Amino acid sequence: MPKAETYTIAQIAEIVDGQCFLANEKAIIKNLLTDSRNLTDASRALFFAINGQRNAHQVIANAYEQGIRSFLVAEPIDQEKYPNSNWIKVKNVLAALQQLNGWHRKKFHFPMIGITGSNGKTIVKEWLYQLLSADFNIVRSPKSYNSQIGVPLSVWAINSNNSLGIFEAGISTTDEMANLEKIIQPTIGILTNIREAHNEGFVNKTEKLKEKLKLFEKAALLIYSPDYIPESLALPAKRKFTWSFTSSADLEILRAESREGSTMLVANYKGSVIEAKIPFTDAAAIENAVICWATLLAMNYSAYQASLRLAKLAKVAMRLQLVNGIEQCSLIDDSYSADISSLSIALDFLNQQNQHPKRTLILSDLQETGKTADELYQEISLLLKQKKIDRLIGVGEQITAHQHLFEIEKSFYKDTSDFLTHITHLKLYNETILVKGARKFGFEQVVKRLAQKTHDTVLEINLNALLANLQFYRAQLTPNVKIMAMVKAFSYGSGSFEIANLLQHHKVDYLTVAYVDEGIALRKAGIKLPMMVMSPAPSAFDVMLRYQLEPEIYSIAILKSFLQFLPQDARQFPIHIKLDTGMHRLGFEHHQIADLIALLKQTEKLKVVSVFTHLVATDEQQHDEFTQLQVNGYEQMYQALASSLGYQPIRHVLNTSGVSRWPQYHFDMVRLGIGLYGFDAALAKGEGLQTVATLKTTITQIKHIYPHETVGYGRKGSLAEGGQIATVKIGYADGYSRAFGNGVGKMLVDGKLVPTIGAICMDMCMMDITGLNVEIGDEVVVFNDKHTIVDLAKAIHTIPYEILTNVSQRVKRVYYYE
Repeated sequence: MPKAETYTIAQIAEIVDGQCFLANEKAIIKNLLTDSRNLTDASRALFFAINGQRNAHQVIANAYEQGIRSFLVAEPIDQEKYPNSNWIKVKNVLAALQQLNGWHRKKFHFPMIGITGSNGKTIVKEWLYQLLSADFNIVRSPKSYNSQIGVPLSVWAINSNNSLGIFEAGISTTDEMANLEKIIQPTIGILTNIREAHNEGFVNKTEKLKEKLKLFEKAALLIYSPDYIPESLALPAKRKFTWSFTSSADLEILRAESREGSTMLVANYKGSVIEAKIPFTDAAAIENAVICWATLLAMNYSAYQASLRLAKLAKVAMRLQLVNGIEQCSLIDDSYSADISSLSIALDFLNQQNQHPKRTLILSDLQETGKTADELYQEISLLLKQKKIDRLIGVGEQITAHQHLFEIEKSFYKDTSDFLTHITHLKLYNETILVKGARKFGFEQVVKRLAQKTHDTVLEINLNALLANLQFYRAQLTPNVKIMAMVKAFSYGSGSFEIANLLQHHKVDYLTVAYVDEGIALRKAGIKLPMMVMSPAPSAFDVMLRYQLEPEIYSIAILKSFLQFLPQDARQFPIHIKLDTGMHRLGFEHHQIADLIALLKQTEKLKVVSVFTHLVATDEQQHDEFTQLQVNGYEQMYQALASSLGYQPIRHVLNTSGVSRWPQYHFDMVRLGIGLYGFDAALAKGEGLQTVATLKTTITQIKHIYPHETVGYGRKGSLAEGGQIATVKIGYADGYSRAFGNGVGKMLVDGKLVPTIGAICMDMCMMDITGLNVEIGDEVVVFNDKHTIVDLAKAIHTIPYEILTNVSQRVKRVYYYE
């Protein structure tokens, strides 16, 4: 995070009215931390122990080991364990974080823009930053830091060099926005829109709107569209500026004409017709650009000035993108912006990636204002040292001039062209590379050069959504219940180490793979979590020991084989006992428990870490009686085992669908599989879960088909009245089953579901796009959150698991993280 004005720990204790125990009351605090894993400048950091899904006070020991010496807590702490440290104790740690930053905000008296709404908050914020940077020294929310924690962390960055603030605020339920208003205290308010997104925490859309409007209670100016506001609703703010596509407003859009990648906006403003051209054509971008247009006009920019600036708007990269790179590298694309805030966030994501031994940063000059170049690059040098970056490749005259500040492996180039000319000399190999550049450097060329070349079909994995699903299930568990995450079958088709890295970073307790090879690949990628192997082949026992993989033991034969293999001096090697209570796939049955106990009691080579079973129908109410019988049988066998062992192995019986329906059987651990990816048969319409995977392809060719002409192999496709078809780049070799042929399968083209026509080919298939206005190269969505894998599964009478796991390894995986 950016650095704030200087405070001492004693001053902060006074501001938050906390009980303090200070070893050094003059200790300087410049960084606020809520996650000890994202550490910057430990000696001047204050750690806020905010309890979420887990008790943050439990990580204090780890934070102390990393060098943090100042803590704000709500629970009693044994201070003697932490010499030379500072403690502030309050009733509510989150409230104290918000109180501190509300106090900090009051020190500054320049204009502050507060943005809220259902969609578009981050884009509008970033575009306003582009539009207004020539006139103001702007401080803004990094990425989409708009939550109860994100907003105060963003406001902490305000300093006396700034002359304008732009902050976004997001809420998930009632009674949240008042807290954010006290922190941001906006003088200018922007309501983007009110739509159905994020409705879960509200009774209806009106309640959500009223809650969002609380952000503007003390604002001098409110910019909004009356299309989203009921006439009966009283609005805050002294002055209003309105925009609309459909009704009378201060900025009334008359036409929006899109062609060749740009849109001409024509509007009525103060009785005159004005125009602005923007380099975007999609509906969301057009609306967001109109909001920015209205803001410029409301801030007294002339129509001419506003038009000139809007024409130069550039794409905003909303998310970090992780892809496979050349020479066995992984590539993180964050090439559209570069400032200290987003650099720190991107470096944290880089540090989560453990699949390569080396971490490299390709960084352009930063367009920071308010700091001298010496201060800026000294700060970046310290940041790279703290984040343990191995190599820096600097591009630009400023960073090159300050290369002496960086004490790591380094090379520098005057501009992007110079770098690309010499890129082959760098010998980039088996490393994780973060590409971070200011827009003017055109680092998309660098990404294109370093990315592994693949065809245009892409499986996009939203890591934020996967993390949200993990937290959704965590919230249902009682304290101390562990989570075992299933990453078998290439993490249900979503990727291996990329998913495992995220799960490891967010403290999942166990991972499970199907075969030893999968576990070895994860170990080589830096995954250190305990890992269970479901099918431990005797031929792989040696590498299982070498890579510390823990076998699932499901039969007397496999147990004897493993015991014979283990060296005589082996002690307490971890194993997991699988019990068969009705699945009849693998596992010990009740009559085999005595023999199992006898074998285990004869040896000290093994330690039974867990005992588990697989329930066959936790999501189906008609089989609840059988589920109960399975659990009863499991408990009987478990008790017999535990009594003979003399200790209590971890108990676990529930898969994804059991977590919600059978909370009484969470026991010591639950196993999460497809629920992490947004699908749970026990939840109506997957309520509370987010879609993780989106499969996309593109149109290769468009053809006009005459009546009764045939399409595809076997001449099975035809259009009785003729029409248009599109050939798209996905076929059964990519995992799109031949069962989807002849209209069974559908894809989203231009937002509309269209059927397949003819048979599915190996590498492509054809779609009926009659009546649609589309072009070669346009995007086609095979499945997403609107047209889901559940829909695809129903169409060919299978299950969502099969759809997801069938996506071929040749399909490029792209991972997004915000």
